[in-house]
Amino acid sequence: MPQSKDQSSMIQSIETKAATAEIADAFDDLMTTFGAFREANDSRLAQIEKRMSADVITTDKVERLSAALDRQQRALDEMSLKRARPHLGGERGTGVALEHKHAFDTYVRAGEDRTLRDLEQKAMSYGSGQDGGYLVPDEIETAIGSRLRELSPIRSIATVRQVSGAVLKKPFAVNGPTVGWVGETAARPQTGTAALQEMQFPTMELYAMPAATAALLEDSIVDLGDWITAEVETAFAEQEGAAFINGDGINKPRGFLDYGSVAEGVWAWGSLGHVLTGVAGALPVEDASDVLIDTVYALKSGYRQNANWVMNRRTQATIRKLKDADGNYLWQPPATAGSRAMLMGFSVVEAEDMPDIGADATPIAFGDFGRGYLVVDRAGVRVLRDPYSAKPYVLFYVTKRVGGGVQDFDANKLLKFGMA
Repeated sequence: MPQSKDQSSMIQSIETKAATAEIADAFDDLMTTFGAFREANDSRLAQIEKRMSADVITTDKVERLSAALDRQQRALDEMSLKRARPHLGGERGTGVALEHKHAFDTYVRAGEDRTLRDLEQKAMSYGSGQDGGYLVPDEIETAIGSRLRELSPIRSIATVRQVSGAVLKKPFAVNGPTVGWVGETAARPQTGTAALQEMQFPTMELYAMPAATAALLEDSIVDLGDWITAEVETAFAEQEGAAFINGDGINKPRGFLDYGSVAEGVWAWGSLGHVLTGVAGALPVEDASDVLIDTVYALKSGYRQNANWVMNRRTQATIRKLKDADGNYLWQPPATAGSRAMLMGFSVVEAEDMPDIGADATPIAFGDFGRGYLVVDRAGVRVLRDPYSAKPYVLFYVTKRVGGGVQDFDANKLLKFGMA
């Protein structure tokens, strides 16, 4: 017997309360582990200060607790993301939206595309069923976009623009207009004309191909919109995450590390500025925190207000052990469930595609990615049903077009683990 609306609401309320309690318990465990890590690392530092080295047992304990912190933080993030996932069921929306949803559901389940094709022709949408599949309903596209913002580390802090064309062209002033001071009655000389150049951000095709069984497609209880969203969101986020950091711009977005970097003292537009640690592949032995301070203040004040650190978990494990001159840890765990860890008062964004610490590597980025990096989404997510290539399974070729690149080279700085 189908559930009533009141029964569904009650079940959803119970599940929400259970999820909230689980997150609270996980957060308490994280804070307990951090307290144990802090005590163990204090002992390690005291041993180094007294005997010039720490014993193996203490060092191993610190590493195990640091790894446990990483695991607990990831588990907490996954719980928060799961609770935030929107549900696509229900009969909400306008008549046209519901018609599209029902037609799409019929296409996904049975391959019948006549109604869906007629709807897209009426809407004059780009592409066709033969060459690019069919547009998913708006609520599914919105859900995929919302989940990508939560799962994709750079997308979560960058500026995101949606376009209808294949390329976003953005002009920028190289030198800006000429300005000056004049008296109240003095003649106003004509200002110089700004020299403009054009940045281009092409969108590239990103795809995923989940497979479904006939039993899944025949099960009327399963919301196929939810299923498609869940299947593609992680795959899309992982590919995006790699491209936004290291992509070469060929059939994928261009990552901010692909532009290269120069020493901050000789920085010029077109590359990112970096601060040197002064040691190849490592932080300085003494006053290691100073290079982090230098990185913060290499950024102009207008960019620091919304700045974030970006690094992978292995680099974060190294930074987690640092203290300031007063003995306070520079890294602090999240203040609440679902928030980010902090480093020197700025949020830490964990991006696994950032390089590891090594000679002349740039494993740490700092800056205002909202102003520094632009993500371009072409409107529309398309699905093409393929029941032939992997019988007895049905494949769904899901595509979206994404681009990206640096839009302000002054907004982000890198920490380079090298001497020159």
